[in-house]
Amino acid sequence: MKFDIIIIGSGPGGYVAAIRAAQLGFSVAVVERAELGGICLNWGCIPTKALLKSASVFQYIQHASEYGISSTEAKADFPAIIKRSREVADSMSKGIQFLLKKNKIEHIKGYGKVKPGKIVEVTDESGKTTDYSATHIIIATGARSKELPNLKQDGKKIIGYREAMTLEVQPKTMVVVGSGAIGSEFAYFYHSIGTKVTLIEVLPNIVPVEDEEVSKTLERSFKKAGMKVMTGVSVESVDTTGDGCKVSVGTKKGNEIIDCDIVLSAVGVATNIEGIGLEETGIATERGKVVVDDFYRTNVEGYYAIGDIVKGPSLAHVASHEGIICVEKIAGKHVEPLDYGNIPGCTYTHPEVASVGMTEKAAKDAGYEILVGKFPFTASGKATAAGAREGFVKVIFDAKYGEWLGAHMIGENVTEMIAEVVVARKLETTGREIIEAVHPHPTMSEAIMEAVAQAYGECIHL
Repeated sequence: MKFDIIIIGSGPGGYVAAIRAAQLGFSVAVVERAELGGICLNWGCIPTKALLKSASVFQYIQHASEYGISSTEAKADFPAIIKRSREVADSMSKGIQFLLKKNKIEHIKGYGKVKPGKIVEVTDESGKTTDYSATHIIIATGARSKELPNLKQDGKKIIGYREAMTLEVQPKTMVVVGSGAIGSEFAYFYHSIGTKVTLIEVLPNIVPVEDEEVSKTLERSFKKAGMKVMTGVSVESVDTTGDGCKVSVGTKKGNEIIDCDIVLSAVGVATNIEGIGLEETGIATERGKVVVDDFYRTNVEGYYAIGDIVKGPSLAHVASHEGIICVEKIAGKHVEPLDYGNIPGCTYTHPEVASVGMTEKAAKDAGYEILVGKFPFTASGKATAAGAREGFVKVIFDAKYGEWLGAHMIGENVTEMIAEVVVARKLETTGREIIEAVHPHPTMSEAIMEAVAQAYGECIHL
């Protein structure tokens, strides 16, 4: 069978590219060996948010008295929480199946491998191989949990994010290695439902890609809640010979042994580029990533790559936009390269973290003379009424030209607020225009306007 476009992988890069291609009139096939929707819908973004919502509800109930509500003691039903998360993921995966059918996209189930001559070889569950041809082939095979030599995952005592979402029994104690979005979210989830968690980060700050003030605030919040947080330390080894795990952690004072039931390795992701025919087809790679141009074309004509397997942040929304840009360029539309400097990042802990653009340190290191505005949620009427006064909004502007260099938020619902900054920066909006744009009261989003006003010495409520 021949198609205009074949896409290998149905994650948020693959399925979005497929749907957009179908909208543009192409005949499209998607090759997927596992669940439609890829890691994000089935083992990442969506099911983890379901887990985190359960944790949030549990916390609300525990603090009900602070809102004038009396309740009997709540108990976290771990198997039920896991079951709900899987049901949410299954529902979303079925939604992708519906969208593919609606857009007349062929779903080819099996393991896809590219071959020279614009061929995709698909191996099904029985081992049978079938060749499919296309004018254009887009590789969107995503990534998996990264393994360190001294932290080999066995799926039982040393686990990755997939196992963390499907444990049958809630561990009493857990060590989470790595404090990026994945590690911090799981640390928050398990700690909030009663697991004793130790979060370990080799760098000086947790959520290390974030602005330092945000990182310090989240660390204080975790510690205040009773979580043990260790920064600037490394895991040397894990002994799993006993009933649990003995984690040897290298600190400035020497090695420390931490006993726990389970170790969750959250040290990043590794790209799925092995065994998919790149070498045979002559597609170039560099440092574990497929080399592409601004429109995701590889060095071999007719072959493209998007998502986690190309240079850039490993985020679902990035993969989706890359997929759209890729197929629109194939269709001959006028498209612009993706602005990787305006990609929002979100961490769904409590409090939430959201950011876009430069941190204060990065702006200074780049030589900018900056204006910094900061508005704490303690001064927000909506945050105070909601009992969510923790955190702040911080904005950074170029003092000379007024360019909005970055924004960094920590607090309730800030992941829903960051899009205002992304759109404003895309439109090259000035601080003055944000100050003059009426923000509804009372809302958490007012804090953005107040922070901008504070940067220009005009904040009313501070």
